[in-house]
Amino acid sequence: MNTLFHSFPILASLLFLTPEEKAQDPKPNIILIFADDMAYGDLGAYGAKGWKTPNLDQLAADGSRFTQFYVPHAVCTASRAALLTGTYANRLELYGALDHSAKHGLNPEETTIAEMLKANGYQTGMVGKWHLGHHAEFLPTRQGFDSYFGLPYSNDMWPNHPESKNYYPPLPLIEGEKTIAYLEDQQELTSWYTYKSLEFIEKNQDQPFFLYLAHNMPHVPLYVSDKFKGKSEQGLYGDVMMEIDWSVGEIRKKLEALGLDENTLIIFTSDNGPWLSYGGHAGLTAGLREGKGTSWEGGIRVPAIFTWPGKIPAGKVRDQAAMTIDILPTLAKVTGSTLPTLPIDGSDIWPIIQGEKVQPKPYYPYYNKNELQAVIYGKWKLVLAHTYRTIPTDTEMRNDGIPVKYTNVKLDSAALFDLTKDPGETTDVSAQNPQIVAQMNGFADLARADLGDALTGKEGSNNRKAGRIE
Repeated sequence: MNTLFHSFPILASLLFLTPEEKAQDPKPNIILIFADDMAYGDLGAYGAKGWKTPNLDQLAADGSRFTQFYVPHAVCTASRAALLTGTYANRLELYGALDHSAKHGLNPEETTIAEMLKANGYQTGMVGKWHLGHHAEFLPTRQGFDSYFGLPYSNDMWPNHPESKNYYPPLPLIEGEKTIAYLEDQQELTSWYTYKSLEFIEKNQDQPFFLYLAHNMPHVPLYVSDKFKGKSEQGLYGDVMMEIDWSVGEIRKKLEALGLDENTLIIFTSDNGPWLSYGGHAGLTAGLREGKGTSWEGGIRVPAIFTWPGKIPAGKVRDQAAMTIDILPTLAKVTGSTLPTLPIDGSDIWPIIQGEKVQPKPYYPYYNKNELQAVIYGKWKLVLAHTYRTIPTDTEMRNDGIPVKYTNVKLDSAALFDLTKDPGETTDVSAQNPQIVAQMNGFADLARADLGDALTGKEGSNNRKAGRIE
């Protein structure tokens, strides 16, 4: 027996594993799917009408979906920075939506989900919209991703923009760090992203992988392949949603065919709510107030689905508040990865996903250049005095890809809402709840000291710098 052990030390070590070591699961594959401008009501599981999303509805049925899930910033670049770093983007000096003229991006000193998982033995790939800096120094391949295929920023940042025709250059399609084409048509974009994702899964099936699939759709301009053109009752927007749903179905079929479905965590969510000025080319708020570009619920509350067979309870609805900044620390927990060295703002929400009731934490929606516009704490939301954009009620909406004009409205004093009873934020209950208002204002003061607040002239004490080129 000793000779056997000496000849086969690996066998010997396996025989003497503790029960805990024997039962240790392999690292799960992670697929994070991020839609662009997809509204809270755009999935069948969240009440969508006019189109069908059977694959996403099944994803929700097989896992747990959130009804109070947020992005901290209702705009492209800031939302993506927060997702990938677990940190409020204003802490990172990233605001708004970067375009081709930007000379800054996500600082390479920050740790992304990809870098965190890569350090733990994962293969990492990104497909889709990046929007964290288009210069080589800031591309996904410099931020922890082994491969990249997609657009460097929003798909409307091209010469065909309906309001800025002479401003944007040709739209580059990038593979790795090389521009391989300039797009004059986008109807195959969702299909390309899907096939590239399937290729990445196939290539990395024998090792743990992280795939970040960031669809450009349903951000305007809307494009759909011939496979789904004219398929929905609603029109083009519904067609686009059906193709995104198809994409999710193709990914799940690939996982099942390769025997990877039982060990893959899929997360599906959106970067912010609908771009309402585009009328019929925007999504469904499901009764929430306002949309993209505001800190009202329609701008920051998004659908969120977490599915992992055997690890996440199936068919459950989670009504506790959570935010995209919580995804990074949650993935650190389930993969056994080391958290970033620099401080982050998110928390592990795995207990919430599992159905445990936890103590709520305050969340801080920011917009514009470091404006603290609201505080969320459990069912309560204090909307702070600020100016926001809205569409006048007498506006005739369009359905041709041309936006109508917003008007700015000033909220003169803070308003408190009970989101459990009033998700549409119609009734200010601050007068009936002075203690809650005081508590929420206390949270706001903490955020201002930490992150700053342009509305009150406060400078944050713990902010960091974006990366910049000379």
